[in-house]
Amino acid sequence: MMISNLELNSLNFTYQNRPWEATLRALLSELEKASAGSITLAPELCLTGYAYDKMKQAASFGEAALTKLLKASKNKTFGFTCIAKKESGFANRFYLLNDGKIIHTQDKAKLFPLGDEPKYFISGNTKDIKPFTYKGLKIGILICFELRFPKLWLELRGCDLILVPALWGKARKGHFQTLCDALAIANQCYVLSSNSNDFDMAAGGAIIDPFGVALRDDRKNLLTCKVDLGRIKTVRRYIKGVIE
Repeated sequence: MMISNLELNSLNFTYQNRPWEATLRALLSELEKASAGSITLAPELCLTGYAYDKMKQAASFGEAALTKLLKASKNKTFGFTCIAKKESGFANRFYLLNDGKIIHTQDKAKLFPLGDEPKYFISGNTKDIKPFTYKGLKIGILICFELRFPKLWLELRGCDLILVPALWGKARKGHFQTLCDALAIANQCYVLSSNSNDFDMAAGGAIIDPFGVALRDDRKNLLTCKVDLGRIKTVRRYIKGVIE
């Protein structure tokens, strides 16, 4: 049975060009502030950034950090992406953790050409972009550039919550915010987005309800909101036939 109320947290903090250990400590500190039972989302590649010149080291650091983040997920849920080693290369992999366990993984399928991602990462499969259910909540994941593909939105119809971790540039901040808002409206669900707050990044992470009402505040590293999941049923009953 799905819970009726839920705390959602969007992390929008600075982490590029910082020592990785310092970033992990900051991440653990912010996660500690999250309430029991909440869902917290961190920006894309929040541990190391792209780190194209140190892919092996970044993947090893991600493995070590995962152990600490699993411990920090006691009684709460946490989502993030990191560089992960595969047999044939590296993936930009999303992890969703809860109570010390990995409950979902998903490799980024649509790689961003302007960021040279296709040169360094192996793309995941778009077939893996689909809803999954955890504790009665139907969840979907779109990683940064994947947000630009409306066909993928259709694969997530029926979700209660869509998570969008991003490393999105400041020059296209309006695109990021508009697309996240539209995703919530089109799929009549909550959208929890998170983005880097580095000097050239857009920030703009948000908690957006099924009517498209967004909570944003780039001054905060941790944006928190308790949401009423009943609004999903309300909007789907009010505007019928969109989600079938």
